[in-house]
Amino acid sequence: MGEVESAGLLETKYSRRKFIKGVIAAGATASSAGYFIGGSGLLGAQAVPGAAERLITLTINGQQRRVDVLPNETLAMTLRYRLNLTGTKLGCDRAECGACTVLVDGVSQYGCSMLTNQVRGSSITTIEGLENPDTGELSPVQQAVIDEGGFQCAFCAPGFIMSMTAMVNENPNPTRAEAAHALSGNLCRCGDYDKILNCAMRAAELARSV
Repeated sequence: MGEVESAGLLETKYSRRKFIKGVIAAGATASSAGYFIGGSGLLGAQAVPGAAERLITLTINGQQRRVDVLPNETLAMTLRYRLNLTGTKLGCDRAECGACTVLVDGVSQYGCSMLTNQVRGSSITTIEGLENPDTGELSPVQQAVIDEGGFQCAFCAPGFIMSMTAMVNENPNPTRAEAAHALSGNLCRCGDYDKILNCAMRAAELARSV
C-alpha cells in the first residue's frame, strides 16, 4: 500500500471516529437536557400530549400540590425537580444511604425507592415541613441538631433529621442503642455517628417537653 493510500485510509478512520464521537456527545446532551428544559424540573413542567393523564395531586407538608409526573418517576425526583423541595437529597439513588428519607403517613421511607404514583392519597412530610408554618419555630429534632452541632458536611442531615422525627414520634424515650437502631438506615459520609446520636437523644428530650 502506498504512502498516499495509507494516509487517505488513516484520514478516513479518524474522520469517522470524530463523527461517531460527535453523535454520542449530541445524544447525551439532548438526553440530559430533557431533565431541565425550561428550568422547572424533569422534562420541564411544560404541557405535552397526554400530560393531563399524568396529573396527580399529592399532599405534601399539609398542602395539596398538583403535579405532572412520569409513570416511572421516583418521589425523590418529583420533590426535588418538580416541586423544588431540595431539602430531600439524592445520594446513592439505590435505597442505601438514606439521604432522601421523607415521611409517608408518618413512617420514614426512602424517596428514591418509591414511585410518586405510589403515594397518591398519602401524607408526605419533607424537612421543609417540620418547622411551625405560623411562627417559624423549629421542630424539636431540628433544634436538637443546632444545639448539639451533630453534622460536619451536613449533606446527610436532612435524611437523618427525618428518621429522628419518625423515631421520636414512635418512641419519645429511646435508649442510645434504640436510637442507633432507629437511625441505622442512614449513612454519614463524615462518620460523625457519636454526635448524631447525641442529637437524637437531645431531640427525644426536647420532644418529651413539648
